[in-house]
Amino acid sequence: MTLDKQKLETALQAGRKDANLTFSLHLFDTVSSTNQILWNLLNQGAKPGCTVIATRQTAGRGQWGRQWISDDGGLYLSVALAPKLNVTNGYQLTLATAWGIAKKLEESGIPTQIKWPNDLVLNRRKLGGILTETKVQQGRIKQAIIGVGINWANPVPENGINLKTWQTLNDSQSIPTLEILAATVLIGIESGIQCLLAEGANILITRYLELLTNLGDRIHHNNIAGTVVGVTQEGALRVCMETCEFVTVQSREIYFQPGTISLGYDG
Repeated sequence: MTLDKQKLETALQAGRKDANLTFSLHLFDTVSSTNQILWNLLNQGAKPGCTVIATRQTAGRGQWGRQWISDDGGLYLSVALAPKLNVTNGYQLTLATAWGIAKKLEESGIPTQIKWPNDLVLNRRKLGGILTETKVQQGRIKQAIIGVGINWANPVPENGINLKTWQTLNDSQSIPTLEILAATVLIGIESGIQCLLAEGANILITRYLELLTNLGDRIHHNNIAGTVVGVTQEGALRVCMETCEFVTVQSREIYFQPGTISLGYDG
């Protein structure tokens, strides 16, 4: 499957009101990993806004070193940023990206939600995911790459869903081409990062929670039940637990860092 650069640039131009990033597009059919190709370009002098897009990866990566199955027909892209955030706030880039993409897909007629912390879901099935990688200097993020994978027409596991099939089943042509999907994702990344940097983490988290599918979900940890009540600015899951030995009556809320608990899929 091949992306048409001119069609993508036209879709980007049509969908952007205010351009905060200058996207420099590098399109491929197959790469090892869009994140890795982009790091190579940055090492050669590429600037923020440099973007690598492919429809197949042979060595895709997910969060926490997991393999990301990247069959032909998907959308795999990575965008370079220079956000100048404190390293302790680095996970806000992932939250901002998740919200921005989900919101733009929702505005395009695709009722997308977020599964904490970094999955995009449709009908409570996985539509895509986000991998953020950073380079830090003196406690601040010097460079960041936002990697995104979206299921378009590729095969998916039982807990997954691809957008082309969903649109066929729902008699929808909200996003008719892969180029328009790529443009929507890029605009979503841009708007999410702009929300974070211009309006602050509090506003971002409020908007993120509006699309979070896990709010109110019941979870169990160490045989104790709890309810998901929110997300911290650092990306931790806020859970109100029933009274137990490590939670006082006055403060039953505990935090789970990304990667320490899996919420799973019930679709």
